[in-house]
Order: sequence, then structure tokens, then C-alpha cells
Amino acid sequence: MPISKILIIGAGPSGLLLALLLSRAGIPTELIEQTSALDTNPRASHYTAESCYEFDRAGVLDEIEKEGFFPDGVSWRRLDGNRERLCEIRNPGASSTKEKYRMVCLPLHRLGTILERAFLDRGGVISFGWKVVEVGEDEEGAWVEVEEVETGKRERRRGEYVVGCDGANSTVRRRLFGEGVYPGFTWDKQIVATNMYYDFSPYDYDDSQFFVHPEHWHMVAKIQADGLYRVTYGEESGLAFDELKARQPEKFRAILPGNPTPDQYKLVNFSPYKVHQRCVDKMRVGRFLLAADAAHLCNPWGGLGLTGGIADVGSLYDSFVGIHTDRADADMILDKYDEVRRGIWHDVIDPISQENMRRLFRFASPEEAMAEDPFFKMMKRVKGGELLPGPITLQHDMTQYFEP
Repeated sequence: MPISKILIIGAGPSGLLLALLLSRAGIPTELIEQTSALDTNPRASHYTAESCYEFDRAGVLDEIEKEGFFPDGVSWRRLDGNRERLCEIRNPGASSTKEKYRMVCLPLHRLGTILERAFLDRGGVISFGWKVVEVGEDEEGAWVEVEEVETGKRERRRGEYVVGCDGANSTVRRRLFGEGVYPGFTWDKQIVATNMYYDFSPYDYDDSQFFVHPEHWHMVAKIQADGLYRVTYGEESGLAFDELKARQPEKFRAILPGNPTPDQYKLVNFSPYKVHQRCVDKMRVGRFLLAADAAHLCNPWGGLGLTGGIADVGSLYDSFVGIHTDRADADMILDKYDEVRRGIWHDVIDPISQENMRRLFRFASPEEAMAEDPFFKMMKRVKGGELLPGPITLQHDMTQYFEP
């Protein structure tokens, strides 16, 4: 029988993308979101070719490319002297239309607006201002108990399946496994993410760069065509918000070219946060599924968390389509979704993202990093004429498990 209805908890980019894909496949879907509107905080968002494939299936790739821009590449640099590049990877899609799917950059909140509009234009339903307080299932299907944030009114919403796309603090995950149960660890490093405007044009900066330094390791990435940059840096652990905020001007003087004072740049956002490496033991519990940050977390260096979450959505969408069209047994395909997606996190996302972060601060000097780090040694061979290995793939073709 076709799927009667799917409830998606969380109207972030992953939840919106899944809802839009399902609606285009004719599968009834309802989104439930605790906040009153979409998050409008600009966050760095570089979407790989794999992510663009999913956007294309959702019918929004052209709009994303129109609103965003194609970054020129990424480099790893030393902080001292002239901030020379240690190595770099150029993005051929920045100047060529030969490839259909090219890396594109657009802040996450603007992606959310595009997905929301497309979903609503198809008659989609988003219930804003309702928080999940309990979950369960019975012979009729899955259900969530929701409470209206403003009034305290409670309702029970039902679906054949429920998908938790409600982020790192997922209520769905906590109701399934218990409070505080999220296997993995929290880094002992303090991260500060900022959005700011500053004129980098005199300094030969790329659209994205990582700086290797034991104290002042950081990233600078352009995230909007109007010159908005994301500057994310490591800080001392154990400092309170006010202490971190007070240290920000001197930190910028230390890490930014030209050693600017606050009157020379415009600080738009300042967000300290902890980073985690975590993954649930199961992404499927009966009629409940988890995806993206609700299911796994990693540090932001390299964008594998965002890309992995979008890949989750693509795999889960195909699984639901297989069930809906009677081409895949429900238990088989959803168990396979759980197995495949957790396997990709453990085998690819977790180890690579950990190395992406550690290589920025664990060496005493850039010279030591270039001599000892496996990635940098590989990039030296590439510079010497060897071909760069193919891109990391986080996708998985779930249709191979469909019945002939």
C-alpha cells in the first residue's frame, strides 16, 4: 500500500529538503517545527556536487545557483609572513559550466527560504510553534504528542512514519534513547564562529582558506556574494561568553591580514560553541527514523556534517519511494538505510573530519605539518604531478536494493 503520511520533525534544511522531495513524489508529508519561523542566522554553506544532485531532484538547484556563487577553491596557509599557501584545491566549476553539478555557496538560511517556498508552493504543510513532548507507535502507525509553544495546548499527530530532523538537540532522539544518550565525544577545543565584513581584496585571499597554527588556527570563507565572510577560530577552553567576546578584537588583530581594529570591519554575528563527534547506535527504531544532526555530528572543518546530512536525506527519500511504489520491503530498506548511513559516518565522515580539524593545530609549525600530515604529504605529490584522488562520496544508491 502507498504511504499514507510522513511526519517530519524539524524545519531546518534537512527536514525541508526531505519534505520537498517527498511531496514531489506524491507522498503526503507534514513538517512540525518548534520555533515560530525559520532560523535566519547566516551560516557558512558550501554545497558539494553530491548535494547539488539532491537539490536538482528537489527542483531548486537553478534558484540556489542564481542566488549563490561558485567559490574559486580552498587553500591551506601559514599565518606568519605573507600567509603563503601551503597547498590548494581549485574549483573548476567557478569558471566552467562543463559539469552539471558544481560546488555552490549560499548561506544556510537562504537555502531554507528557497526550500520552504518550494514546499509551500506544492501545498505542503508546516506547523510552526509546536514542540514534540512525547513519541510512540501502535498498530495504527507512529504518533507524536505536540504542544503549542504559545498556549500549551496539546495534540497528537499521526503518520505512517516519523522522521527526526530536529538537530543536535533532537527531542525525537532523546525520546527514543533517553536524555544524554548520544554516543561519541565533545572536543576540548573552544570554537568561535563569526560573520563579518572586511576588505580582503588587498591580501590575495581565496574564497576559502584554513590557517595552520598551534594557537591561532582558523578559517576564513566568503559566504555571500556581497562580501560577507565567515571567520571561525579556535580559542582557549573554559572561557565564559563575555570573556570570549572581550577577546574577539585582539583575536581578529592576530589572525586577520592588516591586523584590523574594530572600526575597520563590521561584525555581524558572534557565536561560541562546542563541537562534537557523535553518532546514534540506530537511525531506525520501528517507524521512527533519524537523519542529519539528529543522528550524527562532526566538527565543521570540511563541511562533512552538512554534506552528510543532505546525503542522509537522499538515501531516506529513495527508501520511502521504494516503499511507496511497492518496489522495496519496508523493514528491509529502512534497516538498510540505518546500516548504510551509520557506516558512512563511522568509516568516512568521522575519521576524515577529525583529521581536518587536528591538522590545523597539532603541529608546532607549518613545516612540520607539511612533513608529517598524510593529507599535506599527498598534496605535495599532487603538486609534483600526481593526480588528485577522486572526491569523497557520502551518497549511497538505495535503489539497488529495490525489487526488479
